[in-house]
Amino acid sequence: MTKHTSLERINRDFQRAGIRARLLEEDDVQRLPKMRGAYALIVNLAQEVHVDRPRNAQRALPSGWYVYAGSARGPGGIRARLARHFRKEKRIHWHIDQLTCASCAQVWACSIPEGHECDLVEKMIRSELFHTANPGFGSSDCKKCKAHLLAWRPG
Repeated sequence: MTKHTSLERINRDFQRAGIRARLLEEDDVQRLPKMRGAYALIVNLAQEVHVDRPRNAQRALPSGWYVYAGSARGPGGIRARLARHFRKEKRIHWHIDQLTCASCAQVWACSIPEGHECDLVEKMIRSELFHTANPGFGSSDCKKCKAHLLAWRPG
């Protein structure tokens, strides 16, 4: 299955999960208005990636498709946060940076103005099209979610 076909399918599965958002590439991010809310990063790993955070999580993620739900409530909003996530050269700050900085990773995004990351995770899990990829990953400060990184396997 080609990446293009997989992106069409993940977009369809977002729709099935009740997430109405358009897939964005890096060039699209600078055209976003400044707004706060949630976002989803779609990450395709061409090979296994070692992760060293969080402490209790598995140590490697196999190649495949992942979706990370995050929030951007600061002054730069979603546009600034996504621009950072698309950069390969950056200090590792969040769990997801370990994936977005990986040389084998391709990244796309969706912005959900006024959305909440936990709501995105809940919708995706409830759809049964996505499942927790690595317990604790991206949700170390969240009391509600097992993880904010979900795995998606094209069907």
